[in-house]
Formats: sequence, structure tokens, C-alpha cells
Amino acid sequence: MGKYDVIVIGAGSMGMAAGYFLSKSGKKTLLLDAFNPPHDHGSHHGETRIIRYAYGEGHEYVPFALRARDLWKELAQNVHKELLLETGVINVGEKDDLFIKNVISSAEKFNLPLEVLSADKVHKKWSGLKIPEDFVGCFEPTSGVLKVEECVSAFREMAMREGAEIRTNSKVTKVDAKENEVTITIADGTRFTANAAIFSVGAWARELLKQLDLELPLNPIRKTFAWYDVEEDLYSSNNFPAFAFKLPDSCYYGFPSIDGTGLKVGRHDTGESIDPNKDKLPFGEVSGEKEDLENILDKFMPHQQHTLKHGKTCMYTMTPDEDFIIDLHPKYKNIAIAAGFSGHGFKFASAVGETLSNLILKGKTDLDIKPFSLQRFL
Repeated sequence: MGKYDVIVIGAGSMGMAAGYFLSKSGKKTLLLDAFNPPHDHGSHHGETRIIRYAYGEGHEYVPFALRARDLWKELAQNVHKELLLETGVINVGEKDDLFIKNVISSAEKFNLPLEVLSADKVHKKWSGLKIPEDFVGCFEPTSGVLKVEECVSAFREMAMREGAEIRTNSKVTKVDAKENEVTITIADGTRFTANAAIFSVGAWARELLKQLDLELPLNPIRKTFAWYDVEEDLYSSNNFPAFAFKLPDSCYYGFPSIDGTGLKVGRHDTGESIDPNKDKLPFGEVSGEKEDLENILDKFMPHQQHTLKHGKTCMYTMTPDEDFIIDLHPKYKNIAIAAGFSGHGFKFASAVGETLSNLILKGKTDLDIKPFSLQRFL
């Protein structure tokens, strides 16, 4: 049984970042994970995630996104690796769509570079992309793509460099909390105590937080994405952006071909509720999911042959309003919680880790987290 200043439960993207910032501040920090991050059991695998700043989900996210960008760049410098590719991102949709309107208005409010292009101008700029005549393309040139596994590995490297202890393949089975002490038991019966704890366990948050008398409406769902062989001169990351297609009844996202890996595309909305403790059906096992992705590529990239290379599955952990939960426990102020990132959280992981660290160290944070309070679900 060891004693620490802080225990981080769940050392994925958010947790690993928090462990780094806590260790850097001088706190004796233990990170526990049921697997060996980066891994493919949660929500942070699949090679790439989009990072964008003119945010369609709401203006409240923009300061978080900008802080995250700065911290990703700082992390890349620290580990001497390329983690963020500034490919640009284009959001496509009807001009009156709320998401598109938020992209435009948030760019104006925060003075972010954004080109609003007609369908014809989109096609002239990227000949491999064709959108409906009544759609617009909002191109943000300074946004781009994060290399997810490399990002998690970089925070792991930095956390260990700062003295953090990381125990992998250590599933937490029991949590006991007091005002100034938290005791954590893992599957082999080993117990650890700390003055404070951070819970960032993704799809397992609901079941684990019940032990702290906290019932949150978190719904893990199965998601799929796939890579396709395409013409590199049209869809390479050297000349094609990451993208999101916001349709009236659906939403898709994707990435250019990076180092010849192929064009990647997935569907953001829909998904089947799953038990995170059970194996997910492999890509293609659910009727219609392959055809769905092929149809969207045929719609927006009609002059290109799309040959499937391979597909993968992951999980989103959804809140009812699809906004995050970043907060202190309502009873135990020595416990911080990050959950319900609803499929658009990874880009913020660096800033969320810093925020969680500040909540534990100071009881507050410089960024406004009121929109992400868990009180809205209590």
C-alpha cells in the first residue's frame, strides 16, 4: 500500500496529461490504468483526431481549444516530435445550419482566420471535393490533425520524466473517499491512498463513480471509422485538409492521407449503446456501416474511386447534451472528474489535463468550466 499526493485513475489522453502537470508541480503522483496506454480499448486510438478552434459546438469551447493548441505545441517541443499537422480543416454544411453559424461567429468573436467559400470555390480550391450548391465550406487554415497515440505517448514520457509513477494493467475495483483522503483498490487487491484523486476513466466513469454516490447520465456507444486508398495527388495531407460534413440529418468527419496511409472517414452521429466491459463487434459487422461511409464519399468525392483498406471501432462516451463534464465532486472537493467527452474531446486533452491539475492544486482553474459543471445532471 503506497501513499501519494494524487492518484489519477485512467491514464488515457486526459489522465496522462493531468499526471504530467501534477508531477511537474512537484506532487507525488500515481497513474493507474486498466490497460497499457496508448491502447485501443477506449476512445484515444485510431491514429488521428481533428483539432479546430472556430468551434461549431459553441463559443465556450474556443478558449479551451486555443489553450490546448499552445500546450500541444509545447509538448511537441519537449519531446522533439511532430504531434500537430496544420493541414487546415474545412467544415461543410448549409449556411443556416447552427453548427456552421457557430463556426463563423466564433471565428469573428475570437478573431480567428476563416475563409467562407461557396461550393464552386471549394471545388476550385480542392478538385477532389464537391459539395452541394446550397452548401458553404468554412476553411480554417491554422487548424489541423493531432497524432493521437503519439500525443498520449508524449505525455507519458513527460510524466515519467517529471517523476510520476505509472501502473498499467491495473484495473480499479474499489474506491473509498474521505474529505482529505482517497483509497483505491485494484484488481489484484493492492491498495493505494492519496490526499486527492482524478477520475478520467472514459466509458467506465459511470460504473466507477457510483461508488462515490454520483450517478451521471453517461452512455458509451460503439463508433466506426475506416481508411480508403485514394489518389495521393488529390487527397494527401500536403494539399488536402481534414474535414467535417454537417448534413441536416447526419454528420461525418475525415482526414487527408497522411504519409500514404489513405483517406480516413467516420460518422460522428448515431451509434449503438454498448457495455465497455464486453468486446465490440469489429468494423463491418453491423449492417450498412460500410455502405454508409462509401455513400458519403461518393456524395462529396464523386470523381474518385474509394477502395477500402481497413476499418476500426472505438467508443464515444456521450452526455445527454453532448457537452463535457469537468468538475469537482459535489461532496469531495479533493476529487476532480473528467467525463462524457462525446466524441469531440481529444483535441482538448492537453488543456483538460492542465485544468484537472489546477482543480486539485488550487481548487479552481483559469479557464471557464462553468458550462461543463456536473451539477446540470444532478
